[in-house]
Amino acid sequence: MKKIRLPYNVEIGSRLVLIAGPCVIESREICFEVAGFLKKLSSRLRIPVVFKASYDKANRSSATTFRGPGIDEGLQILGDIRHEFEMPVVTDVHETAEVEKAAKVVDILQIPAFLCRQTSLLVAAGKTGKAVNIKKGQFMAPENMKTAVEKVRKTGNDKVMLTERGTTFGYNNLVVDMRALVIMRELGVPVVFDATHSVQLPGGLGNSSGGQRQYVFPLACAAAAAGIDVLFLEIHPRPEKALSDGPNSLDFRAAEEVVKKIKKLHEFKRKSL
Repeated sequence: MKKIRLPYNVEIGSRLVLIAGPCVIESREICFEVAGFLKKLSSRLRIPVVFKASYDKANRSSATTFRGPGIDEGLQILGDIRHEFEMPVVTDVHETAEVEKAAKVVDILQIPAFLCRQTSLLVAAGKTGKAVNIKKGQFMAPENMKTAVEKVRKTGNDKVMLTERGTTFGYNNLVVDMRALVIMRELGVPVVFDATHSVQLPGGLGNSSGGQRQYVFPLACAAAAAGIDVLFLEIHPRPEKALSDGPNSLDFRAAEEVVKKIKKLHEFKRKSL
């Protein structure tokens, strides 16, 4: 499997890495609050951390809900976090026109699940030379993600990882097939388990998505046992007030408990092989 080296001595594929942060950039203050927590968490638990937040959530359920500050202000905040806290950062890109500008700031370009088959977007991301995290579409079989990986690799960029975030199961529900983690890792790329989006209930609240955060921990346990390289969590200091994905986000206390236990399980899994 190809390991991916990031700045600040973070390597994906060697030991468990945490990607975490608020779903969307609500404000500079909230992002810095979360980044400060993650920096301390990284030190306490000795786990490499990548900060995640989106400058634009282009696929919100409703046209009237908050999407983010936009690319210019959002990238400024992400760049400041990267410098201030000395940690890699990742954000979503939705259109080819965004890719080059985002690549100048972030360390990982993330392809949203709904866009995982968009050839032009994948190629543009690959051409930057930055690491590319492709989220498996809720409508995709894990083995079919091979073609998405190949689209990036054909640009000469082999820094690709794949994320499992659940598969559509009827209306307003997702289910995680743990076989997907094994299948995608056999493609020779690191795999990420998005434990918080996997408990999302898409459109479950009518004009917004619901969530069942009580299932984050058991699903993360199963994923760690199946074999993952990265744990992905959406974290917010006050999830009940979050402007996006609050019902499936974790607060600081819950997040630390989950990470602490999953890290131990992950290390046990690696040692037992």
